[in-house]
Amino acid sequence: MLAAVRVLTRRTFSTAKSLGAAQQMTVRDALNSAMDEEMERDEKVFILGEEVAQYDGAYKVSRGLWKKYGDKRVIDTPITEMGFAGMAVGAAMAGLRPICEFMTFNFAMQAIDQIINSAAKTFYMSAGVVNVPIVFRGPNGAAAGVAAQHSQCFAAWYSHCPGLKVISPYDAEDCRGLLKAAIRDPDPVVFLENEILYGQLYPVTDQVLDKNFTLPIGKAKIMRPGSHCTLVAHSRAVELALQAAAELAKGGVECEVINLRSIRPLDVDTIFQSVQKTHHLVTVEQGWPQSGVGSEICARVMEHETFFHLDAPVWRVTGVDVPMPYTKSLEVAALPQPHDIVAAVRTVLGGKSK
Repeated sequence: MLAAVRVLTRRTFSTAKSLGAAQQMTVRDALNSAMDEEMERDEKVFILGEEVAQYDGAYKVSRGLWKKYGDKRVIDTPITEMGFAGMAVGAAMAGLRPICEFMTFNFAMQAIDQIINSAAKTFYMSAGVVNVPIVFRGPNGAAAGVAAQHSQCFAAWYSHCPGLKVISPYDAEDCRGLLKAAIRDPDPVVFLENEILYGQLYPVTDQVLDKNFTLPIGKAKIMRPGSHCTLVAHSRAVELALQAAAELAKGGVECEVINLRSIRPLDVDTIFQSVQKTHHLVTVEQGWPQSGVGSEICARVMEHETFFHLDAPVWRVTGVDVPMPYTKSLEVAALPQPHDIVAAVRTVLGGKSK
């Protein structure tokens, strides 16, 4: 019985060190290893937040780091987001490199004054004298069964603000390479993870596992090439777009799927090049429709020569414009599903899809 429990525990909480020849890594382990390596590389890097130390993090993302680095570099805080976010911003201004974890970005609303007015604007207001090298990270967007106050996406909220860099990664490669880049960046970075993806395994190469591996902030990735329609998504919506693309391919429609990775800066060049090839565009996100990431992409395309390459209007697939319901059936209905993306593509293609 005890042996069975140990096996189950190992399966549930896999670590990067136990990777076999298949070279797969969970998002959780990608984030954990990125922080570990950056803390080892630079003694100015430290972590603070609720339950990040002795409890190993609410989602076990900081597992093992307190035991390795101690109380001074992995710091448990009280339940006071405005307080510890302000402390972290001050530490960054003083030359340290804090990683400020929010148990969920819904709680970051308590600290939004520190993130926007203190972190984002100080470099500008100091005429370039004071850098604020800080990472605000934690789960963002819809999880499961946590209702209206714990299910919203903040990608559009934070990307609206000059002075912030906003990252919304999808898989293990994204999380590992972009978190390392964010920690090394001289400016404040909002790093929006997804709770549902923490335990998901993704393939990684030797290059991704290298301690010096980073990804450029502001560069998207083409996940699947295609010629009929461009699908642009971020975070978990990339998975939905890939599923929809696979379904559409059965009918001979090849969609190009773009993983944005960064929301601000936004890699519009990759989007423009793709749309000029496919002549159709569908954006996919789990956030609300009004003033969303998809809306910004629509505007950028309209304001660029790419508009004249479109054969149909741009179509947005988003979360429904309501607070998230608690009931499971309604929760599913409130979030975009692969069949919604398939329907959107068929609409912009004008019935060309089978």
